[in-house]
Amino acid sequence: MTGTGDFQNNMMEDAEVLFRPYNSLFSTNYNLLINARKGLDTKIFYDILVLSGLEKDRLANIFHISLKTIMRYTQSNKVLDNTTSEQALKIMALFKKGLDVFGDLQGFRNWLSKPQYGLGRQVPYQLMETSLGIDLITEELLRIEYGATA
Repeated sequence: MTGTGDFQNNMMEDAEVLFRPYNSLFSTNYNLLINARKGLDTKIFYDILVLSGLEKDRLANIFHISLKTIMRYTQSNKVLDNTTSEQALKIMALFKKGLDVFGDLQGFRNWLSKPQYGLGRQVPYQLMETSLGIDLITEELLRIEYGATA
């Protein structure tokens, strides 16, 4: 019988595998900028889907793109535009930081889905719709990491 700890370890290992192709793409702000300008394969959408645990339509809303468009891009091997690519890389970096801070993916997902005092009682998932929102969530994670919460 597999215990809860084993399940969480497997989730973390799976998450690390998902991050591997992207780590260098967002390792610095400069790398993030250069790679966003190139555009990303739509595979990142599906990887974020797995990490976030969100429904496809909810994640599509965060990206301001329809599921139909994502599927069309996937079928035609079209890359995401600069803005969507930047948002996707920032979300990947956010999940990497969240995993580092919380130690488990489910704990981070739970935190993202509840109003947070340090974010003006906003739900972090709802703030992910903009680049600035992602930055604010990242800053809050840094405060949590260093124990500087309000």
